[in-house]
Parts: sequence; C-alpha cells; structure tokens
Amino acid sequence: MGDGGQVLLGSMGSDADLPRMAEVFPRLVAEVDRLLRLDDPSHPLAGTVGGLRFHGRCACTETCTNLLTAPPGAAGPYLALLERDGVDVIWLSLDPTCTTVVDIEVLEPTGLDCGSARRVR
Repeated sequence: MGDGGQVLLGSMGSDADLPRMAEVFPRLVAEVDRLLRLDDPSHPLAGTVGGLRFHGRCACTETCTNLLTAPPGAAGPYLALLERDGVDVIWLSLDPTCTTVVDIEVLEPTGLDCGSARRVR
C-alpha cells in the first residue's frame, strides 16, 4: 500500500489480498454508515461498506477523489447522495443492480481519514 491509503493497482494478486475499507478508512466507513442510517435506519447499504475491499484511488484524472471498492468500470448509473446539514458530502456510486457500493467520492473530507481530496502519487 502506498502513502495516503493508495493501493498500487495491479500490485496485489486477488480481491482477498486487498484490505477492507474498515481497515483503511474506519472514520469514513463509520460516517457513511451513520449518514445512510439517518436517511433510513434499515437502509440496505448501511453496514456494508466496511466489508468491501479497497481497490485504490481512481486514476482517471489527477484530481479525482473516488475511492474504489470494486475494479474500475464497475459502476452503474446510480448514486446515493449523502448529506450533512443539507450539503452533499459523500457520493456512493452503485453497481447496476443498486445493491453494492463500487466507489465512494468524498466531497468534504474534513474529519474523515481519507486523506487529501487529491490522488496521491
């Protein structure tokens, strides 16, 4: 694993070799879970993010802030928008079936453990 939670893609063998999101970003995982449960205490995605594997930071552009929880390209057209005080703070990209979070875009990283909004090189 590189600095700032960056996993060097292609440097690990299988999904089982990748760290879980709860290991790499425990405060972020707790906040996602809290915000999902605020919206709906029995939200089907609540409690699932921590067990997802961290596939690294998206490398599509230098400024992309997405944290991948599935291989690149897994996202469908659906987003779950998480707000704090009426402002979007986290976007969850979902797979085409809307049952799994495939990447997390942190719009407001203050107080979370996801490092800089910019991709670490």
